[in-house]
Amino acid sequence: MLKKLKKIAKIKNGKDYKGIEDSKGLYPVLGTGGLITRTNNYLYDGESVLIGRKGTINKPQYINGKFWTIDTLFYTEINKSLCLPVFFFYYLSSINLLKLSEGTTLPSLTKDTLYNLMIDIPPINVQHHIVDNITKEQF
Repeated sequence: MLKKLKKIAKIKNGKDYKGIEDSKGLYPVLGTGGLITRTNNYLYDGESVLIGRKGTINKPQYINGKFWTIDTLFYTEINKSLCLPVFFFYYLSSINLLKLSEGTTLPSLTKDTLYNLMIDIPPINVQHHIVDNITKEQF
C-alpha cells in the first residue's frame, strides 16, 4: 500500500554537538558519514533510520539504542504499527535519494521533500518476511 513518508515516520533534526562531546562517552554522535565522536547525552533512544540532510544524503543508516545526531543528519521516529524500522531502512536504501536533492552544489534534503515521498508499505507480516530474507542473504 502506498503511503506518504509523513504517515510512517516523524523526521527530527539533529543538533550541534559542541559542548557535549566526550571521547569516552557512552553514546555515539553520528553524522552523514557515520561516527564522529561520543557523548554522555542522547537525542533519541530506540530504533531509527538516519537520513542525511546535507552532504551524504544517499546512505541511510539504521540504529537501535541511544544516540545523538548532528545537524546535517535527520533521525526518525517510526510508527511501528505501520512499518518495521529495519524494513524502512532497507526500503530507503533501495531508492536513489540523490534524485530528491534540492542543493545545487551540496546534496541536500528537506523534511517536506521527504515527507512527500511515497513509500510502498506491505503488511507487517510481509515486512518481517522481507527483512528475514534480506538478513539471511547478508550472512
